[in-house]
Amino acid sequence: MAGPPDPDIIVEFVHQGAYLRCAAVDTATGIEATAMGPHNVDPRVLEKIAIGKLKRALAARG
Repeated sequence: MAGPPDPDIIVEFVHQGAYLRCAAVDTATGIEATAMGPHNVDPRVLEKIAIGKLKRALAARG
C-alpha cells in the first residue's frame, strides 16, 4: 500500500490453517470487508484488497 493507512480503518490479520485472512473495518460505521489468501502471500496485497473492498462498500452506502 502506498502511504500510511487511513486512520479511520482498522486492519487485522489472522492465520486460519493454510490461509491468511485480512479484515478491514471502518471505525465510524463498523462495516467490515475481508480478503483471504494462502498463508505465504504478502500481507500488503491482502490489505490493499480488503481496504479497496471496504471503500467500495462505503461508497455504495452513499
